[in-house]
Order: sequence, then structure tokens, then C-alpha cells
Amino acid sequence: MPVQEKFIPLPTGSAYRRRWRIAWLLGIGVLVNYFDRVSLSLSQAALHRDFGIDAVMFGYLLGAYNWTYASFQLPIGVILDRFGVTRTGRVSIFLWSLASFASGLSRSIPAFFSARLLLGVGEAPTFPANAKAVGRWFPRAERSSATAIFDSAAKFASALGVPVLGIVLLAVGWRWSFALTGAISLLYLWYFWRVYRDPEDDPHLTAEERAHIAGGEPEVTQAVVAHPLPLMTLARQRKVLGVALGFGSYNYVFYLLLTWLPSYLSTALHVDLLHSFLYTGVPWLFATVCELSVGGWLTDFLIRSGYDASRVRQTVLLCGMACGLGIFGAAGARTPLMALAWISLSIGGLSAAAPIGWSVPSLITPRSSVGSVSGILNFSNQISAIVAPVLTGYVVEITHSFRWAFGAAAIYLVVGILAYLLLLGRIEPMFAEDGTRPLTLPPAPPTAIGA
Repeated sequence: MPVQEKFIPLPTGSAYRRRWRIAWLLGIGVLVNYFDRVSLSLSQAALHRDFGIDAVMFGYLLGAYNWTYASFQLPIGVILDRFGVTRTGRVSIFLWSLASFASGLSRSIPAFFSARLLLGVGEAPTFPANAKAVGRWFPRAERSSATAIFDSAAKFASALGVPVLGIVLLAVGWRWSFALTGAISLLYLWYFWRVYRDPEDDPHLTAEERAHIAGGEPEVTQAVVAHPLPLMTLARQRKVLGVALGFGSYNYVFYLLLTWLPSYLSTALHVDLLHSFLYTGVPWLFATVCELSVGGWLTDFLIRSGYDASRVRQTVLLCGMACGLGIFGAAGARTPLMALAWISLSIGGLSAAAPIGWSVPSLITPRSSVGSVSGILNFSNQISAIVAPVLTGYVVEITHSFRWAFGAAAIYLVVGILAYLLLLGRIEPMFAEDGTRPLTLPPAPPTAIGA
């Protein structure tokens, strides 16, 4: 039975836009922690000079962060559902700030490796926490736009961070580029501590905006919120498996490009190091625009205009993933311009689909279990994030080409598209809000269905 998504318009004015300040706060956080992630991808030549590492070892260093990041996803989901976004987020930001400074101070590969492992621990809650926060702060009809704000920051971080951090690296060395990201992270910790609260704890949230966030849906009691569904019950759900596998294929391409694009441009297409940093920003800037305009604004506009919400989201999701297959075109590119065109098509399409993927946990799961489902989804993402840089390193070392590395990414995307089609299906709740009854059984009255 399709879920009717209600939308209560608000008056204009800053007193009714507290939720959007929260969305931009989350976006700034993603921007900052992706500065930490991309800083290493710029440092291959410097680390080869200082530590003598080859492409395979560099691939392992690129993937080290994701080892702890992935291993913490399932417990982090449970922790978020138990302790909330506010407390978990503060600890998380402090740890990733510490890891950035530790990277810059590292004097050996084991020390550097350890700092990257700590970074993975610190940043592990970021996306599950953001998905949970959006589910708490936004009605269904605004969640794609809110999600696009924080997820597009991951792309804009590469568009902005690669040139800026690359210039810092060339000017004063790779250690200072890590010190800079650590300082920015500490500033963000101060800002997050001051601003973020859950809606029920925020003194600046008006009654009108609170009703708007509820979106005409029934109130959820504290007793329901306090009892999340068991992790294994959620992991066995067909829709959860579908979105985890589909989003994992997206993240494989994302991390391949995030970690190897500067090296691909400089080694395969013979672009000098400074220009490879500048060129890298082009597809990521295009991806930022696609995510905000298509995956965010257009999706929510169509839903508010009365189109079937699930069908709109499914269309954007599948079309974006299909555009992602442009990564295969990049495998045969002979010039930097052709390569950037194919890569921009690929990451632009995938970025348009990304807000839909990240909003799915809050759309199919009771509020009390959104953190757990987001953790399952991000666990699959991070398996891809671990494999992509390491496998690419081996393939490039053996074949001296990126052709097969990009081809493997395209094959995985086809698997992901099939998972969205055959397993996820309609994007609608799997359970009643109290978590006691799957919605696929004989339907209960509409008031039993929550957000």
C-alpha cells in the first residue's frame, strides 16, 4: 500500500528555517572530514620521496582509513540509536581532528598507517549520524534536498580541497597540509558543539516548524523510540540488502575516483602534478551541482507537486546509476578533456542518485532503527571503499593501465542497478513505526504508518 507523503507549508522567515541551518551544519562537517580523506590522495609523490612507497603500498595506505571505518559501521548504528547524534557526533569530530594532526607528525609508514586507522574510527559515525539527523529534522518531502546538502559536500570537498590542499602541499609540504585539515576540524568541533541539538532539545525550534517537521504524521512515543529493532532482523530484510548492495557499487566508483583520479591524470594521461590537482576539481564540481539540483531540489519538487514519491525516487536512482557507467568510457580516453567528460558524466549521475540512497534508511525504517540501517548501508559502502583503492593499485601495478580498473567498476555498477530493481523495489516503509509488524502483511489502518 503506497505511503501518502503529506507536506505542510511554512511561512517564510528565519524563525521557520532552523532545520535548514542543521542541514548546512551537517554539510560543513562532511566537507571538513573529506578534506581529511583527500589529503592523502594528493601525497603519492611526496610519500614516495620520503618513504619509498610504490603503487601497491600507496593503495594500502589509501584503504587503511576504510578498514576501521567499515568495521565500526554496524556498532556505530547501534550506538547512534542508543546515545543519539549530539553526543556521538562530538566524540567523533574530536577523534578525526586528532588523527589529522597525527598524520602530519608521522615519521614512518607504520605511524602513518596508525593515524589513518584512527581517522576511520573518528569519521565512522558521520554519514549514519547525518542520515538519522535528517530523519529527525525533516519531513519526508524535504529529505532529498536535506540529504543532498550534506552528501554533495563530499563532492565539493574534492572540487575545493584537491586544488587548495594540493597548492599547500606543493608550497610547504605534505605535513602542513595535514596540519591544516586538523585545525579546520577543531574549528568545526566548536561550531557543532554550539549548534547541533535534536529537535526535542532545540530551544530555537518554533512550534510551527516542529509541526512542519512532523508532516502530519502521528507522534512517536518515547517508548517506541527507545526500542530499536534487532540488527539481524534489519539485515535480513530484502529492501535493506538491495540498498546496501546498490549503494556499495556507487561507493566503489566514488572511492576509486576520490583516491586515484589525480594519479590517473598524471600517470596515464601525462598531466603535470599541479594541473592534475586543478583538473581533478572539474568532475567533482559538476557532481556537486548535479546532486543539489537533481538529487535534491528536483526530486523534492516533483514529490511536493503530487507525483508518486517512490516512482520519482526510483527514477532518479536508476537513471543516475546508469549514467555512472560512463566510468567505462573513461577507460578508453586518450586525452585529458575526453577523460574529464566521461568521468564528469559518471560521477555526476552517481551524485544525483546519492541523496536518494542516503534518504532510504529514514524512508523504509522506523525512527528508532534508522541509525542501525544506515550503519548496515555504510558497512557495505566501506567494503567497497577498502577494495577500490587496493585493487586499483594492484591492477595499475600489474597492467600499467587504468583500463581494467575502470572496467571492473562498471561491472559492479551493473550489479548495483539490478539490486535496486529486484531487491529494493518501491521505496516505502517495511515496518509499522512500533517495529512489530512488517507492512507486507495485511495492512493496518493508515495511522499505524510512521516516518
